[in-house]
Amino acid sequence: MKTLHRVTFDDATDMRSVPDESVELVVTSPPYPMIQMWDDLFVRLNPAIKDALASGSGWQVFELMHAELAPVWREAFRMLKPGGIVCINIGDAVRTVGSEFKLYPNHARVLALLTDIGFSPLPMIVWRKQTNAPNKFMGSGMLPPAAYVTLEHECILVARKGPNRKFEDGEEKKRRRRSAYFWEERNLWFSDVWWDVKGTGQNLAEGRVRKRSAAFPFEVPYRLINMFSVKSDTVLDPFLGTGTTMAAAAAAGRNTVSFELEPDFSEAVIARLESVVEAANRRIRERLAAHLAFVEDKRMSGHHFKHTNRHYGFAVMTGQERDLFLNEVLESQQTGELEFTVSYSNQPQGVTNPKAAK
Repeated sequence: MKTLHRVTFDDATDMRSVPDESVELVVTSPPYPMIQMWDDLFVRLNPAIKDALASGSGWQVFELMHAELAPVWREAFRMLKPGGIVCINIGDAVRTVGSEFKLYPNHARVLALLTDIGFSPLPMIVWRKQTNAPNKFMGSGMLPPAAYVTLEHECILVARKGPNRKFEDGEEKKRRRRSAYFWEERNLWFSDVWWDVKGTGQNLAEGRVRKRSAAFPFEVPYRLINMFSVKSDTVLDPFLGTGTTMAAAAAAGRNTVSFELEPDFSEAVIARLESVVEAANRRIRERLAAHLAFVEDKRMSGHHFKHTNRHYGFAVMTGQERDLFLNEVLESQQTGELEFTVSYSNQPQGVTNPKAAK
C-alpha cells in the first residue's frame, strides 16, 4: 500500500485545483482570531483589521478576522464528498482591546458559520491543555468579583456534509473493516473531553515562522483521522503549518492534500515527512502494546473473550475488530518538489505477549 501527500504554499482560500467532492475528511487548526500572535497575518489579509484594532473596536476585529476564514470553510464544504467530515481545532480568546477585557468565542463563531454553509454539526470534543502556570486566574487576585478563569482547553468542532457516508462495494467495506480501532480506544477517543492529550513543543528557528506556529499535538489529528476516515481516504488540511496533520495521516495510511500560506514552513514540513516512519511505527507499537495490556487486565478480572483478530491472533472485544490491521510504515520518499510518497507493509507486526492470544 502507498499514500500520496501534496503540499501547496498558497492562500488557503484559493483551492480551485482540488476537484469538487474529492476528499473524505478535513482536519485542520486555523490561526485563531483575537490571539495576538496572528494579528500580523490577519492584517496582511485585510488591512482594515489594523484600523479596527487601533480604534479599540474588538467585536469589529473579531468579525473581520472570521470573515477571512469563512471562504476556507465554504471551500471545505465544496471539496468534501457526501458524508464527509470536517474537524476544526480552535481555541477561544481573551483579550483587552481598547479598555475592555472580554472573551471572544471563536469556536461558537465558526460553528455558526459551518451550520449556515450547510454542515450538520456533531458533538464536539474538548481537549484540556496542560499548563504549568502557578496562577489559575486573571484579574483582581483574591478579591471578588473581577477575577477571570483561565482558558486551559481547546475545542475540536466536528461537522458532517449531508447524511452518513455509505460504503457500497466489497473493496470499500474491506478497507473500512481493516481501518477499525480497538474497543477500548473507542471508549477513550469518542469521549467529549480528552484529558490525556499533552501539548507539543516547537522546534523552529526564531523569527517570523516561530511566531506564526502553534502546532497542535500529533495525537489530536491522529485520533481524528482514525475516527472519521478509512485507509486510502484523502485528508485535506487548508492550514498545514509544520505538517502535523499530514504526518498523522501518513501514519494512519491516508493520503493528504495540504495548503499553507507561509513558504518558510517548507523545511519543517519536509523534515516532518522524513521522520514520519519512526513516529508512525512508534505510535503503532504503543497501540498494540496498550491493547495487549488491556486484554491481560480483562482476563485477570475474569473476562472471557469471544473474538480473535485474524491478523495478529490476539483477543478482541467485538467482531468488528477481527479485521483491524495497523500497517507498519516502511519508507517516506520525496517524489516531487512538494510531493511525498509513503509506503507500508502488509505483514502484521509480531505479538510479543502470548497471554493475549485467545
